Amino acid sequence: MCPVFSSKDQASDASRIRVMVVDDSLVIRGFITRALESDLRFRVVATASNGQIALDILRRISADVIILDIEMPVMDGLTAIPKLKEIDPSVQIVMASTLTQKNAEVSLKAMSLGATDYLPKPSAREMAVPNAFQHELREKVGELASLARKARALKTGQRPALEKPERHIKFRPMPSIKPEVIAIGSSTGGPQALFEVIVKIGKGLSQPIVITQHMPPSLTTILADHIAKQCAVDCIEAKDGDILEPGRFHIAPGDFHMLFVGGSPAPKIRLVKDPPENWCRPSVDPMLRSLVGVYGGRILTVILTGMGQDGMKGSDNVVKAGGAVIAQDEKTSVVWGMPGAVAEAGLCSAVVPLHEIGAMVRRIAQNSNRPEGV
Repeated sequence: MCPVFSSKDQASDASRIRVMVVDDSLVIRGFITRALESDLRFRVVATASNGQIALDILRRISADVIILDIEMPVMDGLTAIPKLKEIDPSVQIVMASTLTQKNAEVSLKAMSLGATDYLPKPSAREMAVPNAFQHELREKVGELASLARKARALKTGQRPALEKPERHIKFRPMPSIKPEVIAIGSSTGGPQALFEVIVKIGKGLSQPIVITQHMPPSLTTILADHIAKQCAVDCIEAKDGDILEPGRFHIAPGDFHMLFVGGSPAPKIRLVKDPPENWCRPSVDPMLRSLVGVYGGRILTVILTGMGQDGMKGSDNVVKAGGAVIAQDEKTSVVWGMPGAVAEAGLCSAVVPLHEIGAMVRRIAQNSNRPEGV
């Protein structure tokens, strides 16, 4: 059922983030609602037990973000996504699912249909002690709500209220040393960005490529498989003890930091469950710190779309050692948190659109001279 509010209530809550929670479990709907509304920034304006009810509600009441279950009666989440986006193209959709291989496949499919992000459903332990889950939920919903409001403002020709002033970015010279490893960090919007970058990096590089994408277990397994098939490259989910292979893409598995031990040119991967950094595991920062310990400054780092600042401290380690950092630009990023953090910190040698990154990485990897135009 959709709650009914008076005009006075609606006026007083105009600045609050409007969320719809869609799940066939009453327990999950109640838990997510309480987790959000314990923070006064958020208001759950409606809940629904299936996709059809969510469509009916969205035609009458606007929402900034929809938390959407995958498996539901009447209409499942996958069927509902394009229909919800047709009603309101600006609304941001977060898929919520249990961590099974089947649901991992569906979650990646959901993002290709218009969902922006994903969120593992809380376990019984997380519902009992929900701090980490609440943080991730609020972080995602808050960031995505700003995207929804910006999109609506642009559609009506208004200047977005939360738009930041124009930034001045100070660039570093591109180091002339040929990298011995390529490191990529990404989060929100990352899967689709990775497909576009990796297909243009392609096969045949002499360097290994290591990737930390913020994802839970199961999803990273499926992501590695999809990248290998769709981009026609050698891509695996990393295992403890794996040797870094030239030209191979190694993806950090969900819930593990990916570190490196031994010497160049063939260090081994070490997977650890050290505490999360930047509320993330895997995290980009420990990956980059570990690479500096093995390769020194012979590292090319790429920071793609994602919320938060993960990768900024690690990128600082990379550039202090003599390596290079490239960031995705704001216009092509779903969220310019991670790439924006390294750019505004003055750590980048280039900030470029997504469609240019793969080719740039390949040029730098194949040629020790600074690429033309950078």
